[in-house]
Amino acid sequence: MKKVITYGTFDLLHEGHLKLLQRAKALGDYLIVGVTSDSFDRGRGKLNVKNNVLERVASVKATGYADEIIIEDYLGQKIDDIQRFDVDVFAIGSDWEGKFDYLKEYCEVVYLPRTEGISSTMLRERQDA
Repeated sequence: MKKVITYGTFDLLHEGHLKLLQRAKALGDYLIVGVTSDSFDRGRGKLNVKNNVLERVASVKATGYADEIIIEDYLGQKIDDIQRFDVDVFAIGSDWEGKFDYLKEYCEVVYLPRTEGISSTMLRERQDA
């Protein structure tokens, strides 16, 4: 069985997130989705996240793409998760191109095309306007 893992905040789940999850799922047989915890987001400077981690996990689960959902809570967890779950492919949006090449030591790294014209940042700005 080919295992794929991806990560994200998945705040204000939108079409871009859905396409990312769909593309990641197509890369293997089993998709693990890491959703960042509220404290991890704050620690990385993401102070404007609208949905809490439980809401974001529920949104990802509702898509039907994730076979398993985990919480990303600390820096360095990606390597630990890849090893713990015996992951074959790490998939992430192309806006992170090159940033996760260090994971190639542990598994295949795939940068998936970003969906243009939509982002959580854009949606938050519209909500706040």
